[in-house]
Amino acid sequence: MGPRWKGKGSAGKALGDPMSKIVFQLQSSLLESEAQALLSGSNALLVAEPQQADLLNRACFGVPISTFEKDKQWFQLGMEEAFYLSHSLKCLNILDKDKRLMAHQQLWQYMKSGKPNFPDFYKAYSHLRVKNWVVMSGVRYGVDFVAYRHHPALVH
Repeated sequence: MGPRWKGKGSAGKALGDPMSKIVFQLQSSLLESEAQALLSGSNALLVAEPQQADLLNRACFGVPISTFEKDKQWFQLGMEEAFYLSHSLKCLNILDKDKRLMAHQQLWQYMKSGKPNFPDFYKAYSHLRVKNWVVMSGVRYGVDFVAYRHHPALVH
C-alpha cells in the first residue's frame, strides 16, 4: 500500500522534489556554513540563514523558534535530530554549554546520560531517515515518533 496523499498534485510535488534531494541540499548548506548548534538541556539550538531555514522546514528537522531577527531563524533540534545531523550527515558541529566543540563519543555519552534509551531511539530514527522518511516527535499522539513518507503537508 502506498502513501495517502493530501490533495491533488501532492504526489507529483513529492516526486518532483524528493526528500533525499532536500536533505542533500540541507547537508551541503550546513557544511558550507560550518553550522554549529548549542546544547541546551535535551535539545540543541541552531541558528539558520533564510535558505537553511527553508531547507530545515522542508526536510522537517527541528522546530522553528519565533524571534524578532529578520535575517536569521532559530531551530530547536531534538537529541536524535542533532546527533543524526552531526554524526550521520557530518554537517553540524555541536557545542556544549561552554561553547566547546563536542566529539562524537562525548556527544553520544551526553545524549545517553540525558535519555537512557537514546541508543534505541537513535537507531530507529536514523534507520528511517536513511530510508528518506520524515521522522518527527510523536508526543502529541502518545508515541515516540511519527514517520511520514514525505513532508507531512503532502502525506497523511
